[in-house]
Amino acid sequence: QVTLVESGGGSVQAGGSLKLSCAASGRAFSRHAAAWFRQTPGKEREFVAGIGRSGDDTMYDISVKGRFTISQDDKNTVSLQMTNLNPKDTGVYYCAAREGAYPESTTDEYNSWGQGTQVTVFS
Repeated sequence: QVTLVESGGGSVQAGGSLKLSCAASGRAFSRHAAAWFRQTPGKEREFVAGIGRSGDDTMYDISVKGRFTISQDDKNTVSLQMTNLNPKDTGVYYCAAREGAYPESTTDEYNSWGQGTQVTVFS
């Protein structure tokens, strides 16, 4: 397992931007694919975006495609740049990691999770 620490959450007006970061150690992302999920009260955790360990393979949920960009900044950091935010993007955002080359979109594929960071978008 990998220890993951998210940062960068906050409150922003609709149309604004935020950047989330996920920090690991030991060059974890050279061995693990990573993803961001989000969760709102009463709902299941849902996939947002994922990136392979090479940093080249990315995937996005249709609801964020074109607005969010996931990137591997270095082998210990994965970021999620979020633009044109809307209130439906509100939730706790979690970073996750899985051993393997490619991301997956289901929570049970991941065995390492961060503690989450709150994102609130107000209109």
